[in-house]
Amino acid sequence: MKPFPLKPGTSTLDVFLQACLPRRDAVPPTLTEKAVIPGIPDARYRLDHDLTPFIQDAIQSNKRESEVLAKAGKPSDILPPASMLAVSGGGDAGAFAAGLIAGWTTHGTRPIFKVVTGISAGALVAPFAYLGPEYDSVIRHVCNEIGPKDIFHSRNVLTRLASDGIADSKPLSRLITKYVTEQIVAAIAAQYAKGRILLIGTTDLDAGRPVTWNMGAIAASQAPGALDLFRNIMIASMSIPGAVSPVMIDVEVDGKQFHEMHVDGGVITQVFLYPPGTLVGLNRAAGVPLRLERHFYVIRNGTLEPQWSGTKRRTLSIGGRAISALIQTQGISDLERIYRMAQQDGAHFNLAYIGSDFNVARTQKFDGEYMKRLFDYAFQLSAKGYAWHKSPPSQNPRLRTHR
Repeated sequence: MKPFPLKPGTSTLDVFLQACLPRRDAVPPTLTEKAVIPGIPDARYRLDHDLTPFIQDAIQSNKRESEVLAKAGKPSDILPPASMLAVSGGGDAGAFAAGLIAGWTTHGTRPIFKVVTGISAGALVAPFAYLGPEYDSVIRHVCNEIGPKDIFHSRNVLTRLASDGIADSKPLSRLITKYVTEQIVAAIAAQYAKGRILLIGTTDLDAGRPVTWNMGAIAASQAPGALDLFRNIMIASMSIPGAVSPVMIDVEVDGKQFHEMHVDGGVITQVFLYPPGTLVGLNRAAGVPLRLERHFYVIRNGTLEPQWSGTKRRTLSIGGRAISALIQTQGISDLERIYRMAQQDGAHFNLAYIGSDFNVARTQKFDGEYMKRLFDYAFQLSAKGYAWHKSPPSQNPRLRTHR
């Protein structure tokens, strides 16, 4: 038998890898904007390209909210103050957001959020924060009773060579499957019908672009694959490229099927609310109820000061340290962007982050003891009434706080 001919520039290892990891064609760059989720055409936005679909959905969201108010006999021409929650990435430091939200409930001042967004670790918290205090038990469990083996499964050295990540996310998939049930998705759909918004961010790795998923629209679609898609988006948003396998999402263009490769939304941004220019579009829309007051609540699952770390003179150690420093800087830049937008839109800015007084060291990623102590730290601060920061540190070097 003659050996199978290789294309020029293709190695035997390339063929082996392709055989082990099949995928449909990636969406060609000229068709990126046309790719849709089969059966759920309004599932997502590419906000780096065109804000129109997002603004149109925001208009419809406000109209639904106004209709609910009118049916309840409440004023509906001017909408009530809107509280918007953004939960950042941060890996196991996501326990900070979980503790803060649960403590907020205990304090009795937690609002019903008009908008909740999550990215990376924040994607695990966001759906339950969106649904309200009755789901704090889920948030508490996820952050107090899991360890590394409940999130990722590390592959052996040989398997890594033929795979798409150092670890696979099957344990995380099982965790999300356990808690993101049909009932949870139905509850999210019910809140979406009232005009509330839940957004999760991922990165389309082929296109190198952010994707913002309208999780309420997905939940309300009743499409056959809506539940699986909902879960896969949460997994993708937490899947660090190279470290964990990406999530392949089925899309189509003019009836032809493709695969998009989605990974951690933190590749592009660490935290987000809505794109600049959204409020201008809303205000220009005729017949849309006015809203005079907005409150931004941004939870940064990390510190804002540079963290010293002795770095071994090894390739992986040096690369990992450089990436962590980049993520730290990127996260601060994202806070600055949201703060500027709050000023432009006349919104009240509120920021929470891990203070320098929390100095518990972790022994490994998703260290159960570290996560428990971080959860308790945030819970205690919040249960007493968290002193939200009214600006990022660069805007106020003294880090003034107001209760």
